[in-house]
Amino acid sequence: MTAWLIRILPDLRRRDVTKDMADPNQLHKRVMSLVPDDLGADPRAQAGVLFRVEDTRTGVQILVQTQMEPHLSRLPDGYGEAATRQLDGLLDRLQKGSVVHYRIAANPSKRLGKSAGPKAGKIEALRGAAAEQWWAERAAGNGLSVVTISSQSQRDVRAKGGIRHAVVRFDGSAVVTDPELVRTAVLTGIGRGKSYGCGLLSLALATG
Repeated sequence: MTAWLIRILPDLRRRDVTKDMADPNQLHKRVMSLVPDDLGADPRAQAGVLFRVEDTRTGVQILVQTQMEPHLSRLPDGYGEAATRQLDGLLDRLQKGSVVHYRIAANPSKRLGKSAGPKAGKIEALRGAAAEQWWAERAAGNGLSVVTISSQSQRDVRAKGGIRHAVVRFDGSAVVTDPELVRTAVLTGIGRGKSYGCGLLSLALATG
């Protein structure tokens, strides 16, 4: 299946950009503007839209992935620099035993059981070693055997209804154990909070 990756370097001097970056719900709307309207009850899933905001050496970037060809013309004039590339080549080259570098900003969490008493059934955010264990298990279930993990807590995201998503970025290397599961994970994302910048799995084949 075809997928596109869009890299946006937003102009942080613009009022509409700063508004988007300060409001997760507004940023979600901006990202969704890149795909067609009227996609049904769950347009994000229908279009395969995932995104992640990153601080880089050269500034902030927004990475957006979609399974529908994006319409960059729907961004406001001057919003920022944007470039697009297809991911088909990378996805096709994934094989069992391939070594990859990964990055994902995820919402590591678990639902509390009866032993938690009054908190039973509630979602608890995971941090530190518990978050890394969560990622290793999720990765294994999605066709990746994690070799190294580096985790870094990001700013929490408050979504509609006051729901808070704790965000942790995981970087490292892994071995592909099931290419089809990995392709599905790349295309559909991993974990909760996909509408608010979580779940986008980025891979690069290791060289040498």
